[in-house]
Amino acid sequence: MKKAIALTFAVSTLALPFIASAATINNVSDVGQFIINIINNIIVPVLFAVAFIVFLWGVFQTFILGQGSDDAKEKGKSLMLWGLIGFFVMVSIWGLVNILTGTISFGNNSGITGGTPKAQFNVGQ
Repeated sequence: MKKAIALTFAVSTLALPFIASAATINNVSDVGQFIINIINNIIVPVLFAVAFIVFLWGVFQTFILGQGSDDAKEKGKSLMLWGLIGFFVMVSIWGLVNILTGTISFGNNSGITGGTPKAQFNVGQ
């Protein structure tokens, strides 16, 4: 019973910012922007943190706990490998998304919009 109450409290505490920000959503575009912000600002950093923790736990198992046990060393090496694979996949996908958004100029209009910049020469003045 105590676990259910603690779980309910944790879920409601984590959901409170979403409920509070739901009052500012007015149309479909705001919903899309809200979802993208949740993914970029919450989910992606948490996934990177999980991959880093998995890697560190593998290092701990390999070098600290695995001193006398070959089985613990193998489990630690496996966790380190999966942590690195997770990093590689996430960074690769992040890079591909940035390449696509930079190429298509999807969502950001910070590029040069035409024309040539004027050169200013102040020679002899």
